[in-house]
Amino acid sequence: MTDTLTTPERLAPPGRSRRERRTAELEARTRAAGRRLAQISRTPAAQVLRDTGSPGPGLTRAEAAARLERDGANVVAHERTPRWYVQLAKAYGNPFIAVLVFLAGVMHWQDPADPGVLILSTMVLISGVLRFWQEYRSAKSAATLKALVTTTTRVRRYTAEGSTPSSREVPMEQVVRGDVIQLAAGDLVPADLRLLTAKDLTVSQAALSGESLPVSKADTRAIDLGQQETDDPVEAGNLCLMGTSVTSGTATGVVVATGSDTYFGSMAGSLVGARPQTNFDNGVRRVSFLLIKFMLVMVPVVFAVNGLTKGDWNEAFLFGIAVAVGLTPEMLPMVVSANLARGAVAMSRRKVVVKRLNAIQDFGAMDVLCTDKTGTLTEDRIVLDRYLDAHGQEDDEVLQYAYLNSHFQTGLRNLMDQAVLDLVDEAEEIVVDARFTLVDEIPFDFARRRMSVVLSRTTYADAEAARSAEHTLITKGAVEEVLALCTHMTDRGQRIELTAELREQVTRIAQDHNRKGLRVLAVATRSLPATRGTYTVADEDQLTLAGFLAFLDPPKADAARALRALADKGIAVKVVTGDNELVAARVCADVGIVVGEVVTGAVVEDLDGGELTELAARTTVFAKVNPVQKARIVRALQRGGHTVGFLGDGINDAAALRDADVGISVDTAVDIAKESADIILLEKDLTVLEQGVLQGRQTFGNTIKYIKMTASSNFGNVFSVLVASAFIPFQPMLPLHLLVQNLSYDISQLATPWDRMDPEYLRKPRNWDARGIGRFMVFIGPISSVFDITTFLVMWHVFSANTVGSQSLFQSGWFIEGLLSQTLIVHMIRTRRIPFIQSRASVPVMVMTAAVMAFGIALPFTPLGASIGLQPLPMSYFPWLIGTLLAYCVLTQLVKTWFIRRFDSWL
Repeated sequence: MTDTLTTPERLAPPGRSRRERRTAELEARTRAAGRRLAQISRTPAAQVLRDTGSPGPGLTRAEAAARLERDGANVVAHERTPRWYVQLAKAYGNPFIAVLVFLAGVMHWQDPADPGVLILSTMVLISGVLRFWQEYRSAKSAATLKALVTTTTRVRRYTAEGSTPSSREVPMEQVVRGDVIQLAAGDLVPADLRLLTAKDLTVSQAALSGESLPVSKADTRAIDLGQQETDDPVEAGNLCLMGTSVTSGTATGVVVATGSDTYFGSMAGSLVGARPQTNFDNGVRRVSFLLIKFMLVMVPVVFAVNGLTKGDWNEAFLFGIAVAVGLTPEMLPMVVSANLARGAVAMSRRKVVVKRLNAIQDFGAMDVLCTDKTGTLTEDRIVLDRYLDAHGQEDDEVLQYAYLNSHFQTGLRNLMDQAVLDLVDEAEEIVVDARFTLVDEIPFDFARRRMSVVLSRTTYADAEAARSAEHTLITKGAVEEVLALCTHMTDRGQRIELTAELREQVTRIAQDHNRKGLRVLAVATRSLPATRGTYTVADEDQLTLAGFLAFLDPPKADAARALRALADKGIAVKVVTGDNELVAARVCADVGIVVGEVVTGAVVEDLDGGELTELAARTTVFAKVNPVQKARIVRALQRGGHTVGFLGDGINDAAALRDADVGISVDTAVDIAKESADIILLEKDLTVLEQGVLQGRQTFGNTIKYIKMTASSNFGNVFSVLVASAFIPFQPMLPLHLLVQNLSYDISQLATPWDRMDPEYLRKPRNWDARGIGRFMVFIGPISSVFDITTFLVMWHVFSANTVGSQSLFQSGWFIEGLLSQTLIVHMIRTRRIPFIQSRASVPVMVMTAAVMAFGIALPFTPLGASIGLQPLPMSYFPWLIGTLLAYCVLTQLVKTWFIRRFDSWL
């Protein structure tokens, strides 16, 4: 029966946004899968076998093949890379490209031989191909990060009816519901399993829950009547879920769900589809429509003025089209693509693969980074942090006992055993007496939560004989279980009675370290007469507490420095982890994060959108959060006006990775996480992130340079055209002149992606500001018009270019002055500082602008110039030109200084 409280329709009515509907669907699917698995965990194993149609020992090959055919392969839904032609079509999805295509179509309709059609078509073609090729290559690079080997799992199956079941390896994709799976250390769990038998089983569930340490599953033997009540299948002791892995022990389990029906698949299935609009997408759209609005206002005005003053409406229409082209930053798609492509190449040298080019600029605009804890702030390994006596003081003897316990056990060592051995091996100053031999072992089990070894310490009376005076039992395990067996404790080398007061004291010491985020084990000993060679659980009694071992996943050595570097660049780091709050708080404090109040997923669950937005703004650490809650936190920060990056590598991070403005994953992440991410790090390192952020800001800065340069320059040009059209009896510049001038100017800016940014620009995040660009156009654009008008007066009065017959001379003079002033603006706008003196452009920019200026001066003197209606200018023109350009630079610098003081912004 459908749960009406959690259906997608209930959670997300049709009127809500696509993102809200997708999030609600993810939440509903995940909760439904969780409830189904929780019910299975409470059901006796025999009933689960009947429900899955499994005869117990396994399926026949024929039955498995039939189920595979019926239910499909055991794979989860994932994002498919679009076909190349779909990617190519998307590369042309830009409003400016649409405008240019429209204008080229109008020009072709008016005059199929118009060279402007070829110019515009070439711009459009190059821009789209450049973007397509870089994104296609990036997608290919990301695809190579996937594992090329087939993962298999051990399944118990009958070859035929009546035969004996046997174990065989099959690809994980061929696992079906009802299969009986055998698990051992190192295995990936291929599907959702209900355990039938389990011994000493520990499972790493970090990909699902974010918890760094492996969790223990219940020891299960022949009869299993079901788990105690639980609402979270991840915490169920008799379930193993797809996406987890076995770290120790053995088990068998029956498959209860495969593919998209698994808990893993329920989260992955809702992540396929169109991703939400990011900060970059919204910024480009706002800026695009701002410039298009200017064009829609100015072009009709220019058309009307020309038509009314000249009387030739057809010529006025063509001139209006040319003005529209002049106002359109036609090279913007190409410059942006070149900028992003160069950024992607630079980032690839820094071990960063860019899947979505636009993410580079979101990377630079990011002012909040949400990250998990394990492997990012920590080393993703367990180490022994301290070894303490019963008073909480460091004691080498406790470490020696722990070493002997771990060294002599014959079962599979867990991560904490290995941490003890590693520490002793690395610490040369710690000497462990090697004169011990193993007498017996009492293995670990999950009911007792401890294990013991019995050792004999050998002394030599002479060279031929040896005797053993006594046996030493060393027990290591969970604090509660070991303390319950202790009657004494070691106090400064003396064995004293463990009174109720002392028991309370040592318990408090263990709890204090637990609260610091450490995993604590107790170590105890007992001396026994050397009269027998076998021991049982009953001998784990009347123990003497030696002390405690405290383990943690240590913080990375460079994490604190990397966090400070990000903070210096205006990026706030928030830790969003599925691990418990004590561990999260301890690690964050160790790396210098001001923790404050740790907010848990249970708190997040009860808040509405507005409350969560307010809480997220002031909270640094979120712990015990599930995938839906992670995505909600990201969206809450975005509602607060932040550009949010999310760094994660598990299935539990995938929803947040897609919702973030820039999703960041690593090459070792699960496939779903990598598919959801925009950027993939080849090293899970915040230092690599810092370099990526700087590259993103460099890319964003160079893009903004182009937009402000071309928008202000084109606006000034059109303003000049409007003034000239009203007072001059001929066209101040032919439509073809405007096109050639605009194309030359844009070519001078093609080197912008290779320019450098001033260091102060890179110190804080930058965002698109459509209002700021509009304000920049209005204040800076008309400066060029001042000197265009002085050039009109010089050509009209000094050189007598004031008749229709001398219009070619007038047009040639304005063509050169207009192109050179537009090109000089590149150097004036690219920096807050004084150009050429306090800040010099990169060599490519200097060369390109110089070449275009030389071309502009030479063009009227060439046959090409003559063919488009230009003519040579007298040498007396050039002193006027130099004076005009110098005055233009001085006035622009003065206005720039005033503008920066007035609005505290430039680029």
